Amino acid sequence: MLSALVLPAISIKAQIPDFSIYPPYHGNDLGLTYSPGESVLKIWSPPADSAQVFLYAEGMGGSAEEILNMQKRDDGTWAIRLKGDRKGKFYCFRVRVNGQWSQAVPDPYAIATGVNGRRAMIIDLRETDPAGWKNDVAPIFKNKTDAVIYELHVRDASISPTSGIRNKGKYLGLTETGTKNSAGLSTGLDHIRELGATHVHLLPVFDFLSVDETRPDKPQYNWGYEPMNFNVPEGSYSTNPYDGRVRIKEFKEMVMAFHKNGLRVVMDVVYNHTMLTEDSYFNQLVPGYYYRQTSDGKFSNATACGNEMASERAMMRKFMLESMLYWVKEYHIDGFRVDLMGVHDIETMNIISKELHAIKPDILIYGEGWTAGSSPLPDSLRALKINAGKLDRIAVFSDDMRDGIKGSVFVHEEPGFVNGRKGMEESVKFGVVASCPHPGIDYTKVNYSKAPYATHPFQTVNYAECHDNHVLWDKIQVSAKDVNEEARREMYKLALSIVLTSQGISFIHAGGEFVRTKKGNENSYNAGDSINAIDWDQKTKNYEVYDYIRSLIKMRREQPLFRMQTGEEIRKNISFLDGLAPGVIAFVAGGRKEQGKWSSTLVVFNANSETIDIPLPGGSWYTFVTGNKISEKKKLSGKVRVGKYGCSVLYR
Repeated sequence: MLSALVLPAISIKAQIPDFSIYPPYHGNDLGLTYSPGESVLKIWSPPADSAQVFLYAEGMGGSAEEILNMQKRDDGTWAIRLKGDRKGKFYCFRVRVNGQWSQAVPDPYAIATGVNGRRAMIIDLRETDPAGWKNDVAPIFKNKTDAVIYELHVRDASISPTSGIRNKGKYLGLTETGTKNSAGLSTGLDHIRELGATHVHLLPVFDFLSVDETRPDKPQYNWGYEPMNFNVPEGSYSTNPYDGRVRIKEFKEMVMAFHKNGLRVVMDVVYNHTMLTEDSYFNQLVPGYYYRQTSDGKFSNATACGNEMASERAMMRKFMLESMLYWVKEYHIDGFRVDLMGVHDIETMNIISKELHAIKPDILIYGEGWTAGSSPLPDSLRALKINAGKLDRIAVFSDDMRDGIKGSVFVHEEPGFVNGRKGMEESVKFGVVASCPHPGIDYTKVNYSKAPYATHPFQTVNYAECHDNHVLWDKIQVSAKDVNEEARREMYKLALSIVLTSQGISFIHAGGEFVRTKKGNENSYNAGDSINAIDWDQKTKNYEVYDYIRSLIKMRREQPLFRMQTGEEIRKNISFLDGLAPGVIAFVAGGRKEQGKWSSTLVVFNANSETIDIPLPGGSWYTFVTGNKISEKKKLSGKVRVGKYGCSVLYR
């Protein structure tokens, strides 16, 4: 954390009050309401006996031009009308609670800030709309299991010299087309479109703490899971972080470019904690309210970040809902990945889902169904993986599948199915049917879940890697030291084959399609560009892998057999072959009678170091994948031979 960004050490340590006496506010005008004739500023702070707004000419530095008293309004709110056109001015609030003034901070509803997010900015949002923004529409997206998600960090995408992108590390870098690597292969936006993904999942792009926006020349890096201003785009990804309008316009230009290229946009949102605790903007204005406390009155910490948000309290629930609605309406966002979703209560998540689906029926919502520590809110009330069936149109990540494929992310040298560990077959099969009930699975042998937690496949996100922990290649390097690199590459391809031939929602980490490495770094959240930048020349080096993954994505998107919609459909139409050797999984998916589509498919995973023969059920089949390679259409009957560490896909 940069000392230059740390707020003055003024904290409010009042005794924890009875928050239930605070009246919730039901209006929708918290924060800034702008017009050329006046700007209205409104905050919620029931315990305050005074509130003030500070007005500044600049986003940092200099003294306040005016300090104005706010008027107390209904339901714990404070408001002020600023006459005239105040566009371009910056502002902060402070409140007096128990005789002590808080720091002067932006309110949680700030929609624009100056550099480093320390002062909010008065703007006319319509001036931030790029040309054609009113006509921007997302690509058609029908069913949630049609999604192939591509997880991407804005800076990683373009910062490497191999990207061929001019606006390196910026939102605008992802609007550029015609960009090439050293060998002339497509990079950036063109590459993602060419790959066939449906959604680009952006690691946090709201305003976060640790990157000093005043020092773009200084080497600094962070994934962004450090929330400061939840409704403001991160300034370091803009070409001018000092003017709050620039980052908004450039963010919108990025979204519009994705949409024009057939890609939808998912935001990674972090409502489970704030980077600052006592000094956070929430806590300065309403001490303690927005956070859960332990029985002794301290901040609880299920996030391992020093605090956890109390989503079940009315105004935190309201904030989460209104924040996500704002991103959808103002920025045309198509989905949300909810960080540590297991911290949040089920009721809040379902209210959010209902409201979001009402305005965007094809929105995608998914999250981590776990926490990083214990919470005072009971497990039965939280959006944990085990409670997935209680969630309304919300998916959870399958760590069962992830670690079943490659081994525990917490035990670095432990292998999984693809890298030689026997006994992981049921965990992988659990992922194949997207965590839904299925008679062909022995749940006593599934690694983490001894019962299905999904009712339908759209409730499960299957993946082999993400930004957290070792990337897939590095994990295989660490856990399969006794085999050569050629064998590891086959293991790698087998792992991604499993993800892309399983039911549920498919998820790929950016660069994984051409064997991305982070040079063995297991937690690269602040490791810098030398570790995190996507090396686009890897696409040339590993083009065969890339082309294979692209072909699997195309197959998945074209063949409904891999995208079943209900748990009943999965149980009826997927059957696992019995009597197979350890390290081998095979299943038939059928039941389709759609013109021009496969009526059934046979998928075989062989995680052994020897070639195997599998008897073909029920007559002849045609080959599509043979031993991790797209094969020419060839008619087979009797048996199919599957290479070591290989996947084969046949159809009829």
